[in-house]
Amino acid sequence: MSVRRFQDDSCKESLEMMANIFILCMILAISLGFWIISITASTYYGSLRPISPLRWLFSVLVPIIITTRAVKQKSLDRSGVVGALIIGFLLTVANYSFFAALLAFFVTSSKLTKWKGDKKKQIDADYRAGGQRNWIQVFCNGGVPAELALLYMIENGPGEIAVDFSKHYTASWMCLSLLGALACSAGDTWASEVGTVVSKSPPRLITTWEEVPVGTNGAVTIVGFLSSILGGLCVGLAYFISQLICVSDLDISAPQWPLIVYGASAGFLGSVLDSYIGAVMQYSGYDENRHMVVNYYTDGVRHISGKPILDNNAVNLFSSILIALTLPGIAWGFWPRN
Repeated sequence: MSVRRFQDDSCKESLEMMANIFILCMILAISLGFWIISITASTYYGSLRPISPLRWLFSVLVPIIITTRAVKQKSLDRSGVVGALIIGFLLTVANYSFFAALLAFFVTSSKLTKWKGDKKKQIDADYRAGGQRNWIQVFCNGGVPAELALLYMIENGPGEIAVDFSKHYTASWMCLSLLGALACSAGDTWASEVGTVVSKSPPRLITTWEEVPVGTNGAVTIVGFLSSILGGLCVGLAYFISQLICVSDLDISAPQWPLIVYGASAGFLGSVLDSYIGAVMQYSGYDENRHMVVNYYTDGVRHISGKPILDNNAVNLFSSILIALTLPGIAWGFWPRN
């Protein structure tokens, strides 16, 4: 039995190694393809900036290093690695400020998801050991920013610009859309991971303001609201700092400090929107046998709120899309002009 077990373990390790090599080769092929397309497009059109070899190398190596560490710390499962590498490459090669905002969201959210995990297991039926994220969760949080990064490169080419509507109207809109989507995801994650275990007062359903059990979709607390503001502010601050480091013409551009306020606003509004959609379109019931909130109906489950239309991942995706579409238009009216 021991020999057979050793052979099974060896076979499993070999398969995992082959999977890692395949993923690495696929990411390198995709990234190299982007580089070749960029060089070809810049040569043909003449107005677009090509991807420099240094930017390409940084955009490949850094996401690989970060995701490798995330796998070791069980922040991502194997399917989540593929999505994280692709999204990380697209955001990094497009704009280093995009990368900074993504990194702030990913690092803080991963830490908070694991924080007080034993307590979260008692109130969340879907909590996974270590808070591992799969490809669906990665896509729902990073899919909108990845698409916006692609559109940004088509419009502006790879590189950093000041958010200034008077000089770069369309590109600035895309930058704020991307920042809003990431700050929305960060705000919702911070509110969920902190509010559920720190708040001393019982949560209230955002649609009726009635007290509901901890873990109910659409339940909010004051601690959760404050945490969502801090989560969005953290992402906005990371974007702002990277602007100070990477953008060369800030002295003749509009002030960039509103990025911090914008991030905090997107975090708060995203959390509120996510809670409202979750309260209406996501089923919540209290399992009398397990003594916790569940997202499905069965015998012994008492309905609390919502209808079984969307799951948590779909709610996160819809929230980030709505924030990305609407908030830049509001910000445009208040954004300072140079």
